Amino acid sequence: MISDRLKSSLKREFDRSLMAKIGLSIAIVIILVATFAPILATHNPGTTGHFDDEGSSYPPIGSTYETHTWEESDGDRERVPHTVESTGEHVLGTNNLGQDVYSRVLYGARTSLLVGLVGTGLAAAVGVPFGLVAGYFGGRTDDSMMRIADIMLAFPSLVLAIALIGVFGRSVQYIPDPIVMAGLADGMPEYAVLPGTVTLVVALVNWVWFARVARGEALSIRNEEYVKAAKSLGASNWTILRKHVLPNSLTPIIVLATIQVAAIILLESSLSYLGFSGTTLSWGYEIAQGQDYLRTAWWISTIPGVAIVLAVISINLLGDWLRDALDPNIEGEGGV
Repeated sequence: MISDRLKSSLKREFDRSLMAKIGLSIAIVIILVATFAPILATHNPGTTGHFDDEGSSYPPIGSTYETHTWEESDGDRERVPHTVESTGEHVLGTNNLGQDVYSRVLYGARTSLLVGLVGTGLAAAVGVPFGLVAGYFGGRTDDSMMRIADIMLAFPSLVLAIALIGVFGRSVQYIPDPIVMAGLADGMPEYAVLPGTVTLVVALVNWVWFARVARGEALSIRNEEYVKAAKSLGASNWTILRKHVLPNSLTPIIVLATIQVAAIILLESSLSYLGFSGTTLSWGYEIAQGQDYLRTAWWISTIPGVAIVLAVISINLLGDWLRDALDPNIEGEGGV
């Protein structure tokens, strides 16, 4: 249950902060888009061959671009200019394979959010208990456990992630789509795709940040009077950790979790760009698909890139809002 005091603090900071309103609005839109992608999509994201009569990709609605085609003239082939115009069937155009960019961006949001949320949850599930135990018991226990964390921090996140994918291989989990199964979106993929290896890897790469924050909180809380009182009443260390240390450590952990969702989305996009994701329905994969066509078909890479930017900015703005509301020692700066 959320206390009335916390609700009041959240509401007060939200009312003061224009950035929080913008962040929450964008985040809600992205979540709704990802959830109802089968209904909102205009084409199956995997269907190819959507080209104009000359075999060129469609640009976004309202745009045109110049290319060249070959035509037969008096037995000779001649290269002639060709203007490619947009069509209402593909509002954000099509990519180099003739796939609808709008539909693929919607489904890419699913992949990024699934990896971001599940990866953050797994990282917290590993890192928070690890850090709390290290900080609460201190001494040699703390030293030995946190040296493991230091070793993890010695490797760049992307390099470590690629190495772990090389060890575990690439695998995906197929999650039945209830919207399609209910017959509300005929012709759409029946399964949502969760890159299993990538999700596990980003959790293994990022758990250390939760461990360090949790350790710092445990080091402070273990000397509080209510912890000493619990010990004097005979409470076990594990009971104190569960009932006193963990609940009083949640504020910075929650704020960190929002930041980590954004960081994991960026890491997943980087891995997808490099071809390690295991699925083609990813914003990073779309950017990679369009990198060779930036001079003509700029939208193939630009539109999913904009989606990544909006998602990360919105999550970071929400993290700032939660930080200002949950930490009484921080003066809010949300009156922009």
